[in-house]
Amino acid sequence: MNALIMAEALNVLGEKLLPCGDSPITGFFRDGYCNTCHEDVGSHTVCVEVTEEFLEFSRFSGNDLSTPHPEFEFPGLKEGDRWCLCAGRWLQAYEKGMAPKVFLRNTHIRALETIPRDLLEKFAVQLN
Repeated sequence: MNALIMAEALNVLGEKLLPCGDSPITGFFRDGYCNTCHEDVGSHTVCVEVTEEFLEFSRFSGNDLSTPHPEFEFPGLKEGDRWCLCAGRWLQAYEKGMAPKVFLRNTHIRALETIPRDLLEKFAVQLN
């Protein structure tokens, strides 16, 4: 990823975007950040802490995130992992009462194009 893009990335609080997770490595660019670009049509911008409930919801919604796929170097997610989730999928999970907690300082500002900030704040693990 271009270093210039990284330097300009902001979180939903208007501050420098912080990394989301590296075990497993997450992000559209698989660099640990919930950074995004035009090609990221899913908007992998929301840094979450996954729960078993959310993983089940996601699996039944057609996106199995818990099954390992070694061919893609994806170990599968488990409860407690941090992951850059698509903003639309987070909103779907919220509407079904299964939204995972959010790390605001690690969530890209573009998530606000899909999810209202006050809603993200209600599910925040941290505000500052």
